[in-house]
Amino acid sequence: MRRRAGGARRLVVLRHAKSAWPPDVPDHERPLGPRGRRDAPAVGRWLREAGHTPDLVICSTSRRTRETWELAAEALGARAPAPVRLDERVYAATARALLDVLREAPEDAGTLLLVGHNPGVQDLVLRLTGEARADALLRAADKFPTSALAVLAWPGPWSSLTPEHARLDDFAVPRG
Repeated sequence: MRRRAGGARRLVVLRHAKSAWPPDVPDHERPLGPRGRRDAPAVGRWLREAGHTPDLVICSTSRRTRETWELAAEALGARAPAPVRLDERVYAATARALLDVLREAPEDAGTLLLVGHNPGVQDLVLRLTGEARADALLRAADKFPTSALAVLAWPGPWSSLTPEHARLDDFAVPRG
């Protein structure tokens, strides 16, 4: 794994792509819908073009998050795909619970990608960035749609990730 210059770390928070709502399928097992299957590869292309290849992916165990990352990773086309940690705590997690998961990330992960669900991912981004009012943050606060990505910079070790100390560098909603 690689660390960025000066020890800074990057956190990419991704909400899963649009899911389907098949009858009699438990929420955890809902697959991506047609739009989600088109949008997830656009996420991977955006990550590649923006230079945000992750060193580690922490992903909810739900089917739609796993499918989102699989399609995004294929489009990302990294030579050495990032290891993926499926973590059941990310499913339906609060911002506080997501913070706990992120604090367990290995310190040598320079770019960490979290694939999760709303409202937890949106609340996490707003909590980590505090009161900053950049245009990107205003858009993230207003709406965090499916396939949305927030890119945050964090200067310290993952183990001490704290609210109101990260900087939101980008917010995008790639579409296929």
